[in-house]
Amino acid sequence: MDIEGLITADEETGMYGANDLPTDQLKGDILFNLDSETWGCFVVGSAGGVDVTATRTYKEVTVDKARVALKVTIKGLKGGHSGLEIHEGRANANKLMVRVVTRLVDECKAELSIWHGGNMRNAIPYKAETVVTLPAENETKACAIIDEMKQLFETEYCFVENVVELFAEKTALPEKQMDATDRDVVMKAIYGCHNGVLRMIPAIPTVVETSSNLAIIDIEGGNIKFLMLARSSSESMKAYICDTLKGTLTLGGFDVKLSGDYPGWDPNTDSEALNLLKELYQEMFNEEPIVKVDHAGLECSIILSKYPNMDVVSLGPTIRSPHSTSERCLHATVVPFWELLKRALEEVPQK
Repeated sequence: MDIEGLITADEETGMYGANDLPTDQLKGDILFNLDSETWGCFVVGSAGGVDVTATRTYKEVTVDKARVALKVTIKGLKGGHSGLEIHEGRANANKLMVRVVTRLVDECKAELSIWHGGNMRNAIPYKAETVVTLPAENETKACAIIDEMKQLFETEYCFVENVVELFAEKTALPEKQMDATDRDVVMKAIYGCHNGVLRMIPAIPTVVETSSNLAIIDIEGGNIKFLMLARSSSESMKAYICDTLKGTLTLGGFDVKLSGDYPGWDPNTDSEALNLLKELYQEMFNEEPIVKVDHAGLECSIILSKYPNMDVVSLGPTIRSPHSTSERCLHATVVPFWELLKRALEEVPQK
């Protein structure tokens, strides 16, 4: 029996390796995909996804030299995978920041100069930073509001987040800030962008069907970019969540582009590879494995679109909070995973 190894490039940034896989490259008809993140779970289906990118320009105005500038930072959030952990209701740093900036604008005559939040499209943003300007006499009030908002967020997320860090630091006064009219529109667009779970799978109400993640916001120098990832195991609902985001953002003058669209992976519960893994797992570890569908996007869907007759199961050791600063692997699951994989390769059925 021949064994092929397939390593995809840029899988975590846009499925580019899987998308570029030639249709005549692979000879095998069984695929063990080693990209699932809970030991003892065999994944036989996953959500599809679309990259949503929104861009806009804005008018910059000169900052009055009598104003002061504060760098406002939110950090310490759990972040995590925008598919596997989106149902936990973790705080999104960009969504928290818009509430802070709104209060500073409304109560301290603040204006927005810079915003950088999030670091990866498929990760829940755990950090965001903004620079705002305001009249010098309002600095003390602004700091008090920020302390108040920190306590509010800690209360709202006390059962979800371990730490919510929110603080302000005096910083150099920027030369430019966003025009107030543009600022109002952009802030409303951030509020309006759907973030989190939209719907659970009706037939499997414990599994997320459709979601979106407002992952990255970059505002500086007259240019704005929002990066989002929309996911769904339903093609019609995937189109719906994209239309929802596009409708909201185009009202705010954004140019919205969709890219990197990949389909969902429909489960095959009659899989011979799955049955083999289940039998071996039961024999080796004396317990029943879990067979499930993930809300995370897996390259299996793209590979199956090129090799539709392939028998595919995804498995792996336990990993938590991938794409975040708290990403970790449960080392006790690595050896049993490796032993199971070796046995499965030895006993894989001939097709």
